[in-house]
Amino acid sequence: MSDKAAWFVTAASRGIGLELVTRLSASPASLVIAACRNPEGAPKLEAAAKAAKGELHVVTLDTGDEESIRGVADQVAEILGDRGLDYLVNMAAITEGDDKAFGFSPEGFIQSMRVNVLGPALLAQALLPFLEKGKRKVIVNVTSGLASIGLNFGDKNATYSISKTALNMLTYKQAMQRPDLVAFVIDPGWVKTDMGGPNAFITTSECIDLLLSWIPDAGPERSGKFFNNKGEVLPW
Repeated sequence: MSDKAAWFVTAASRGIGLELVTRLSASPASLVIAACRNPEGAPKLEAAAKAAKGELHVVTLDTGDEESIRGVADQVAEILGDRGLDYLVNMAAITEGDDKAFGFSPEGFIQSMRVNVLGPALLAQALLPFLEKGKRKVIVNVTSGLASIGLNFGDKNATYSISKTALNMLTYKQAMQRPDLVAFVIDPGWVKTDMGGPNAFITTSECIDLLLSWIPDAGPERSGKFFNNKGEVLPW
């Protein structure tokens, strides 16, 4: 059986997801399953796969589609064989931008909940048998500071904020139901990505430097909690 740490990362074709799989796969000690909606249209992910020193496997996954989520388990089983999954990192998310509580698109609200909450929930269910076989058994759900009521960001980005607050509660419930797993949420910070925009505070490389300084060693003391990119606890 391989001693490699096995990771499954969504939204792996862009932004911090791409940076994470690129960084992880640079190590021979990693097995990375990189999931995105359209691998054929992901040249940067393809380049990362060619440059990988560890194992980097690319799978097709639409986190807004239940059938796609259920089907990815077969792909993971073929890749892992008798190995378990150590880390599930749910990066995928969408945003309706700066909408308001008294002025949002019902269709956008529903789709945000589908992708940002239901998608990670169903994916964790689909991959649970592999996590149970893993040595680390870690679920990392990527949230946002906008999901925190305590941080008081006001009325902006209502739909996105609501969906991420729901993701926080999902993660808490996962941790409470399964104390044998380590499930927590992280705010990666305001990152220079397509979603974050050019005025964001940190680059994808800086973000992943911070996250990889503590996530690989996360233990039960982290479970059911909300952290910033430095691993510091944030208010709900």
